[in-house]
Amino acid sequence: MWKLVVIALVGLAAQLVDGSLGMAYGVTSSSLLLAVGMAPAAASAAVHFAEIGTTLVSGVSHTKLGNVDWRTVGIMAVPGGIAAFLGATLLASLDGDLVKPFVAVLLLLLGAYVLVRFLVLRGGRPTIKGSPKAVFLIPLGAVAGFMDSVGGGGWGPVGTTTLLSSGRLEPRKVVGSIDTAEFVVAIGGSVGFLLALGHAGIPWSVAGALLLGGVVAAPIAAYLVRIMPAMVLGVAAGGLIIVTNVRTLGKAVGIDGAILSPVLITLGAAAIALTIWSILAVRRRSLTERAEAPAESGNSDAELLDRKL
Repeated sequence: MWKLVVIALVGLAAQLVDGSLGMAYGVTSSSLLLAVGMAPAAASAAVHFAEIGTTLVSGVSHTKLGNVDWRTVGIMAVPGGIAAFLGATLLASLDGDLVKPFVAVLLLLLGAYVLVRFLVLRGGRPTIKGSPKAVFLIPLGAVAGFMDSVGGGGWGPVGTTTLLSSGRLEPRKVVGSIDTAEFVVAIGGSVGFLLALGHAGIPWSVAGALLLGGVVAAPIAAYLVRIMPAMVLGVAAGGLIIVTNVRTLGKAVGIDGAILSPVLITLGAAAIALTIWSILAVRRRSLTERAEAPAESGNSDAELLDRKL
């Protein structure tokens, strides 16, 4: 019972990050499920079934805020869903103990990517220059969808960061569109896992706990950016993902606990320090902006979201 409560809290925290940044729900949830010993296919399956509900609620919330570009959603969702289905069937056909180290490495790299995106690049807002073309969105959706199923996460880290760096869509609409399109990706991955693993192979209680936490957090996340800067959330999430997957990888390859523990403590301390630094950096930047220009009144939610990103 308590284990399910903890998993529900994990789903809540992961959705708060995902709904605000457009990434990290699957990566965060899968990382923690692998850390407690769940097989990669079962972990990814639980996450994808939970995401059917969380992405639906998140999409509705972002739609009400005007954060969704439906053209982008329409182009990315179908190839993303098909690729997620193929990735799920591939992962389910592999031996869990054999593939766990590789999945941990993939999640570790995605965590590092999230960390770099929001630490080094500081979640910088790109200059918007035109709209994303279909020839760009279709392969992006396919690659992100495939990685999402195989790694238990990847749709957001690949899709959101690539769209943001392209500078062809407003940041608020990048987050809202990626979250909304993920509903189709979650369905594609879930169908693939259900056909490959069967009803008995899906950890339904874990999926339900993640879903409960995520659904509670989804509408809150759409507003979280008003009080929590994207840089702080991204750095904190990236650090957590890295520490968790270093632990999973170390245990999977048989590294002695006497060696692994100091490494994890060091990484954990570094992650906390970077999160604190990011909070101070955001604070300094805010004070500088206030000093350089008088505060403006009447900012809309959309404008506040753009500034955070």
